[in-house]
Amino acid sequence: MRIMSRFMILAVAMYLFCFTKPVVAVTWEMAGPLPASNFLTKNLQDFADKVDKLTGGEFKLNLHVSGELIKPQETKQALRTGQIPIGQMYLYVYGNEDPVYETSALPFIAGDAEKAMKMWEITKPSMEEIMAKQRIKILYVVPWPIQGFYTQQPIASKDDLKDLKFRVYSTKTARMAELLGANPVQIQFGEIAQAFATGLVGAMYTSPQTGINTQAWDFAKYFTNTYGGNRAMTAIGVNMKAYQALTPKMQQALQDAALEAQTQGWETSEAISNQQIETLKEKGMIVEDPTPEFKESLDKIGQQMLEEWAKTSGPLGEEVLKEFSK
Repeated sequence: MRIMSRFMILAVAMYLFCFTKPVVAVTWEMAGPLPASNFLTKNLQDFADKVDKLTGGEFKLNLHVSGELIKPQETKQALRTGQIPIGQMYLYVYGNEDPVYETSALPFIAGDAEKAMKMWEITKPSMEEIMAKQRIKILYVVPWPIQGFYTQQPIASKDDLKDLKFRVYSTKTARMAELLGANPVQIQFGEIAQAFATGLVGAMYTSPQTGINTQAWDFAKYFTNTYGGNRAMTAIGVNMKAYQALTPKMQQALQDAALEAQTQGWETSEAISNQQIETLKEKGMIVEDPTPEFKESLDKIGQQMLEEWAKTSGPLGEEVLKEFSK
């Protein structure tokens, strides 16, 4: 009997050794466009750490920051072709491909967190459909913090921006500058300080985060807080083929970690705006609310840009227009 028991144990052990596949650890290289100090990058690292923990170290995401792995504007293409398995994208930069990418870039329409989330909920089905056609799966999204105007002089009305060289970073900020009467100049993030120093631009519309990263107090004196402006959306996407090659456990870990990262990212984006505005003040900048006249102009510009965008956006445009028209 004992001999038989030992034989059975040995047989089971041999079966497990020969016919069960050992779990092979998987490591993905993850593209992050921003510096390690940025809250979005910190959120990415927390996401990676959570995936590692949920899989007991079987699945790791190796984060590369500051666009070291792939240029930020090339992330979506790299995901589509499988050049990288996972990365963070600025959705608005792909607006020339389809209007769906531009919803979060519409200014003065959905600037606070609640409206920004509503905008994403409306946009999400169309976004997921268009991304799926490019073999990309969106795991989660996080909005950029609030936006405001950096200038060397206070803004009483939009006339104070007339003919001013205005730094822009997208088609929507360029259109906004035109409607303000300013002259749009396309300037990349890393060239902002030099552009101001050389007189290439004299004003910009961006977040307190960008102001801190570029040390805006060295070239601008005023920050006019729009209390939102727009919340440009970032998305963490994965190559669909790479995702499908994962074990069910690893896929579930990505989904669970993504849900937590999205919640954390939205909360941090909201909280960090106020902290960063205080930093601008500490560095000597004058932070002001928009005057009633300037606020009225911004609201009108937002409505005009919303209507212009909706005309090119089919059913999605109609739904967004219905929800957000003032």
